[in-house]
Amino acid sequence: MPDIFKNRTGHSLLNLEKQQMNYSNNTFIRLLLCAAVGLLFFFPVAGQQKEEYARRINLLQKNIDAHFYDAAKGLYYEHYPKKANDKLHSYMWPLCALVQAANEQEAIMQDNDAMEPVVRAIEQYYNTDAPANGYQAYVTAEEHDSRFYDDNQWIAIACLDAYNRTRKDYYLDKPKEIYRFMMTGFDTISGGGLYWKEDEKTTKNTCSNGPGILIALQLYSITGQKNYLDTAMLLYKWVNQHLQSADGLYYDHIKIPSLKIDSAKYTYNTGTMLQANVLLYRITKDQQYLSEAQRIAAAARQYFYRHNKLPGNYWFNAVLLRGLQDLYREDHNRAHIEWFAKDAERIWARKRNADNLVGTQKNYAMIDQAAMIEIYARLLGML
Repeated sequence: MPDIFKNRTGHSLLNLEKQQMNYSNNTFIRLLLCAAVGLLFFFPVAGQQKEEYARRINLLQKNIDAHFYDAAKGLYYEHYPKKANDKLHSYMWPLCALVQAANEQEAIMQDNDAMEPVVRAIEQYYNTDAPANGYQAYVTAEEHDSRFYDDNQWIAIACLDAYNRTRKDYYLDKPKEIYRFMMTGFDTISGGGLYWKEDEKTTKNTCSNGPGILIALQLYSITGQKNYLDTAMLLYKWVNQHLQSADGLYYDHIKIPSLKIDSAKYTYNTGTMLQANVLLYRITKDQQYLSEAQRIAAAARQYFYRHNKLPGNYWFNAVLLRGLQDLYREDHNRAHIEWFAKDAERIWARKRNADNLVGTQKNYAMIDQAAMIEIYARLLGML
């Protein structure tokens, strides 16, 4: 072979080219293997991922029992360690997250005792003031407090989910009672809609109307009573007319009486209206509701999932996942939930301390622990 085809070491350039081709092929194979390992990290074998989600749920629940539960009073604390300005016990709002998380545990983990202590705690917020019985924002025996329509609605939604699973009378009677209370917050100012807070009728919010639609639709599905469907459609049309943005997402509230819109967008407001469209599709079989749910889901991913993460309010995000999960059950498109699963992995990897408390502050919030239980339980249920 002429010297021109040899390099300085005397090796044939043709052989060198073959070596380079083999090296390139091997490198390509290595890259494929790395990519596969990466995919397995985010999307492990279903059985392994189920075990991992179940492990996380158990760890989070143990922390709630250990750090947030006052067994002597049957009540809960809001933070661990407690903040300087915390009340003796938690406000109602974190219990709205906890009762839903407990329902998901019972449904997925066959833990038949998860809801009972939370329901007993919630009953300590019961308030019989006129015009209708409902739950106030803080423990009734400790002080008299305001009543928020959405606090009551979140409880009703969890109870309805439990009723569909257990058929226990309490879980249907309670939402019917809460429905009566929430409708005392309806009037025709601004064309309709439910207020947010009973004693300060200054805003009508997506967070009090979206859940109201879900309650009415579920009560209609269970009882067949048309008045519930009429209520749902009345609220649905009002929210879409006054609080839906052009991209399909939802503004926070409209002020009364100025009718000024607060244009903030939150994941939970999108979640309830996304789920409302899915439920309407199931009831009516009208394709427009499924198409609208898909449009909202796509808009939610584009708007809220930025830099590969969701906003920091885990419970707001859990409410969005409820809608995405229901949509997935209809169209079987895993794209609706894969990005959400990635965010749940990020939180466990980066927003968890050595004691398995999750959150972004040194005073860990019970609502964050409850929200992540719900998220992992729902993701587990979709595997």
